[in-house]
Amino acid sequence: MIPNLKVIFLFLWLLQCGGGNVDVRQEPPIQVALLKEGITIPCKVIFPYMPKYTKFSICYYWINALDQKTSIHSFSKNVAIPPGAENTTATLFYNYTVTPLENTSSTGTYYCKVKWSDIQKTGRGVFVLVRDTGYINTSYGWKILVTLTVLLAVLSIAATALLLWKRKVLCPRRSQPNILRQKVETQLPSASPPPPPVYDSLDVQQVDVYSSLENNTNNPPHGKNLPGKTPKKQETLEDSSDTLYENI
Repeated sequence: MIPNLKVIFLFLWLLQCGGGNVDVRQEPPIQVALLKEGITIPCKVIFPYMPKYTKFSICYYWINALDQKTSIHSFSKNVAIPPGAENTTATLFYNYTVTPLENTSSTGTYYCKVKWSDIQKTGRGVFVLVRDTGYINTSYGWKILVTLTVLLAVLSIAATALLLWKRKVLCPRRSQPNILRQKVETQLPSASPPPPPVYDSLDVQQVDVYSSLENNTNNPPHGKNLPGKTPKKQETLEDSSDTLYENI
């Protein structure tokens, strides 16, 4: 009786150990997909090579943002045990590709469920974010930002250099009339003769007076005055003096 009980307990322990090694895993947990492209739902099935666990069914489904469940695909598997691999652990991959994605409402969590005769396991799911075709991967955002910054810096430097060059070319042309005007103003006083002094005109008049005096002395009157007679000029002078005294 005791040996039979040991065999029974050993068989139950093997079944428990085998059942404990059954598992379903899904990696990576997050994916990003574009419209009109496909997504792959990972499904890694771990089970022992035992007749009880080599037959199972796999079901794929997804749950959208409204918590609505939609079945995608399902099939059954009957795995043959390789020679000499009894009671060892098997790890098999059953990935399924969903294509194409028609709209962004396909965003959600995609699951893989494996069901055996007396047990079933479900993976933790893969969250798939479906974006439009114009979506740009965020890993390239910093590269685009750096490129735009460098481009703006180069354009600003070029614009500054162009403005300085224009200022250097145009400013001498604007200052040329002022320079010519200053040259003309500085040359005009030296070109005009100085005004004649006052004493020059006076000297000319004095020369005329002296010349007239000299002519009078050199040319005496033609006739001599008689003793009993006065010249006409003297008579007129006396008459004017008499009238002056009478008026007084």
